[in-house]
Amino acid sequence: MDAELRMIEGKPVLRFERTLRHSPEKVWRVVTDPAEMKHWFPAEVELDGTKMRFTFPDEAPVDSDGGEGELLESDPPKVFAFRWLNDVLRFEILPREDGCLLVFTAVVTNRLAVGRDAPGWATCLDALVARADGTEFAPPAEWLSRIEHYVRHFGLDEGTDEPEGVRFERDLAWAPLDDVWKLLTEDTESGVPTRAAHPGITPGEVTRSEAPRLLEYEWLQDGEPRGKVRWEFEHVPLQGTTVTLVQENAHGPEALAAWHVHLELFFAATQGEIRCPWPADREEELVRRYAGR
Repeated sequence: MDAELRMIEGKPVLRFERTLRHSPEKVWRVVTDPAEMKHWFPAEVELDGTKMRFTFPDEAPVDSDGGEGELLESDPPKVFAFRWLNDVLRFEILPREDGCLLVFTAVVTNRLAVGRDAPGWATCLDALVARADGTEFAPPAEWLSRIEHYVRHFGLDEGTDEPEGVRFERDLAWAPLDDVWKLLTEDTESGVPTRAAHPGITPGEVTRSEAPRLLEYEWLQDGEPRGKVRWEFEHVPLQGTTVTLVQENAHGPEALAAWHVHLELFFAATQGEIRCPWPADREEELVRRYAGR
């Protein structure tokens, strides 16, 4: 787990390094030749002058059309950089006595998605090294723990306590909106679905339900409406699905910690892993962390 996340001129930048025991010229071919890239890059690449087009394989969790890009820099065998949709990818090859150092950076547009981008690019780079070495590469079979590691490491799971109430924004990777909505509501015909509220909250009446994008309901304190809880989902092609959760008029470490845990469980469920019972120790850990801010 070796990715770094930096903010440069307001943009999130992922940075990786790989040491290779090959000449810069050999690594350059693996990095830049579309016939070589198909062995490690997540999409098939077509290069026509400075124009680039990307196509995902059938087994990818997105549509086959990966969009267009543009070659930005090509200085053999040192620097290769291009734009893929709105992201900018840069490969720098630095010579060393026993081979070379490959420095890869990705300037990304969606900070929330960095938690899945990081393990994705780490896997691609491991496959690149294997291709240069002439060895077989087996991609990881399990992704959830890898994504969760980077989400926590980069603080992408943390909520904020705002004047309106507590607020969270979370990436849900490539989960389709209809699937996410079905998971949240569990085909509940009336009332607040069980998965839409954590154990410490008393739900009231549903005030808005607009499948598959919005669910809003009252939450109660001493039997009276205190505010609303709002789940909002958004899906952007080639970027993925996100959820924004707000609990109005709720503040403090306890409210933040409870929803933080709830959204961890919800994300795992979108990836096919149902976890129970409620992890009280994790909630207590998060209460202490939020209180220490």
